Amino acid sequence: MIGRKIKHAAELIREAKYGVAFTGAGISVESGIPPFRGDDGLWNSVNPIYFEIEFFNKKPLQSWLKFKKVFYDRLVVAEPNISHRALSKLGELGLIKSVITQNIDFLHQKAGCNNVFELHGTYKRLVCTKCSTEYDINIVDLNYFPPTCLICRGILKPDMVFFNEPIPDLVKKNSFAEAELADVFIIIGTNAEVYPANTIPLFAKEHGAKIIEINIEKTHFTSSITDIFLKGKAGTIMKSLMEHVNM
Repeated sequence: MIGRKIKHAAELIREAKYGVAFTGAGISVESGIPPFRGDDGLWNSVNPIYFEIEFFNKKPLQSWLKFKKVFYDRLVVAEPNISHRALSKLGELGLIKSVITQNIDFLHQKAGCNNVFELHGTYKRLVCTKCSTEYDINIVDLNYFPPTCLICRGILKPDMVFFNEPIPDLVKKNSFAEAELADVFIIIGTNAEVYPANTIPLFAKEHGAKIIEINIEKTHFTSSITDIFLKGKAGTIMKSLMEHVNM
């Protein structure tokens, strides 16, 4: 049964005029990055309060110490896995026009994807809370906390969306625009519980996209908008998909 579904999904991808991928934490698990939710999720062992914007503004040192342990120590050494590379290959073939991701890990770009919309920002960039100067993580010394701006000595904040912070208007606008253009929309490794990310697949469906969903378990998308549900680890499914796409 799964073989027929994968074959059908591969046909849809090969015939797509404007394919778009929509990814979440599940695509990066095989790169050693744990998801936020679920049995092995970060929120089972880390208090989310450290990632609330109000807490950061009041106690940036405590937040930064937690960021380094939870995110930076993992992310700086993480490498793309087969799923990231598969999406990059689909981009090279012209079958995927863009990737909308909820991840902050920069692995899509590392894999070679060019048109990536980061809904929740990226760990790779820091921004000054005082003068808004931006810094690449590679030029900031994370041995001293909290890191500060070279220009005004303001505290630097990871350029990612904290709890109670809005998604930047431009990336939100562009993501919905991509979803509107999509005729094939591939959901990978997410049940998108957070607003407004959870409405983007619905928007794609409303505008005529065929929805392919790759997840280890069914989600609220599966029974509502998904046309083809492929159950399994992202890497396993993407490997099989690519074998059929390349036939």
